[in-house]
Amino acid sequence: MAENQASEGRQPLQAETTDGGGGRTVPVTKERTRKPEKSAQDGGVLVIGLGRFGSSIALTLDRLGHDVLAVEKSPSLIQHYTGRFPLVEADASNPEAMAQIGVSDFPVAVVGVGTSLEASVLITGNLVDAGTPQIWAKATSTEHARILQRIGAHHVVLPEADAGNRVAHLVSGKLLDYIEVEDGFTIVKMRPPRETQGFTVGQSQIRKKYGVTVIGVKPPGEDFVYAGEDTRISANDLLIVSGHSDLLERFAARP
Repeated sequence: MAENQASEGRQPLQAETTDGGGGRTVPVTKERTRKPEKSAQDGGVLVIGLGRFGSSIALTLDRLGHDVLAVEKSPSLIQHYTGRFPLVEADASNPEAMAQIGVSDFPVAVVGVGTSLEASVLITGNLVDAGTPQIWAKATSTEHARILQRIGAHHVVLPEADAGNRVAHLVSGKLLDYIEVEDGFTIVKMRPPRETQGFTVGQSQIRKKYGVTVIGVKPPGEDFVYAGEDTRISANDLLIVSGHSDLLERFAARP
């Protein structure tokens, strides 16, 4: 990560990261000049807290090739993840520690600390004070989420509530996957109702009858294809359908 590597003419800070590539330590430096146009892809993501939520995000970002720096105060967790991605051991609720890490250099930060409401709020507040353009924060309740939003978190995630909502829509067996995007707009994977089997999307008049849109069809052993009016649906196909969650449930309930 260019912003966090020691460069000529700058003095490295005392904090050090453990480089995920070979286990060596790399001095962390601060770059005071903000570059607002940076994206997560070229500016890096700061992940704070290496519990199940934070570690999953850090590992996935690293696997996808994004620059990531994880901050964790637990020595045991630092030891566990050493060598997997860049790390720094620090208490992110301390503004001085955050400044030393160079938090202002990151366009995106994720607060994975959720079990301690005080720590979650303090860390999020530090990121707000640093002017972080995108702050994603984990919440454990709607009240926790409301507090984080009020102090300036741009995106608040309730992993357990989101997972519970998703599973509730799947347990009936009608839906194979369920992703709620926003304000009820949802994308699902499902088996085709009998009334659509053997007909094209246009002949079935799915949108007219049910108010949902078939956006993709996957025949057995083949890749998903974008659906058009002339796309034929067979009994063994999988459908990707979008629309309001209530309308999708109605469509999926068809025999």
